[in-house]
Amino acid sequence: MFKKSLLLGTTALLLAACGNEDAANTESDSASSTEEDTVIKVASHLPPMTDIVEIAGDVIEDGYSVELVEVSDNIQYNEALLNEEVDANFAQHEPFMEMFNEERDGNLVALQPIYNPIVGFYSPVYDSIEEVEDGAEVAIPSDASNEARALMILDHYELITLADGVGFEATVDDIKENPHNLTFTHVDLLNLTGSYEDGVELVFNYPTYIESIGLTPDDALILEDDDKYTFGIQVVAREDNQDSDEIQALVDAFTSQEVMDYLNELAENGHLEPAFEVSE
Repeated sequence: MFKKSLLLGTTALLLAACGNEDAANTESDSASSTEEDTVIKVASHLPPMTDIVEIAGDVIEDGYSVELVEVSDNIQYNEALLNEEVDANFAQHEPFMEMFNEERDGNLVALQPIYNPIVGFYSPVYDSIEEVEDGAEVAIPSDASNEARALMILDHYELITLADGVGFEATVDDIKENPHNLTFTHVDLLNLTGSYEDGVELVFNYPTYIESIGLTPDDALILEDDDKYTFGIQVVAREDNQDSDEIQALVDAFTSQEVMDYLNELAENGHLEPAFEVSE
């Protein structure tokens, strides 16, 4: 009888211990889940984009925090967002995002332009477009959206003439007139600075990349004129989370006065133009 009671008592103690452990695990899992729900992961790469993500993280409200997920190329940040490894990204303009959606059957959504980088063409050879010689080599981006952007700049400055109506889908095949017989070389966006260093006569580039060799938009031969912020760098999310509270809080942080103050500092150096207004 005693042995049976002891066994039952021991069993009860074990069950109670297991119950307490399960409760503790449940509480721990719940706390962990709650913590994960308040952390917003944002993929980005290179300043000033990464700097802006960190500023947004410093000012975000409603109990959220921002985790910067740095990537090393122009593919990973969209793949990570598409695969739900991050909640948003901040590294691209809308035409580039739309091209990704087409190629990957993606569901990414551009939510808010933050700044418009001042892009243009740089030359290690010429001091003005009047000096451009026949047969000069031109390095342009290999991705479709930035290729079109580069060609539209050349068209604007009458170095080439594009076919009517091609717009943001322009390719070198749409060049109607090429009075200087320019030759075009497609180069990955991240390698365009190398083309400049190799002596290519005209090189399209972003201030983010060309800055690595000490150049700024002040050194450009010609600059883009885009007052509609068509190529503004955007906060991007997915269709399934774009209306969530955390993404709204993220957009609010990206359009804060603190971010605007930082952008205005960079704007003084001619690197960019802010693409939003701070809400009162």
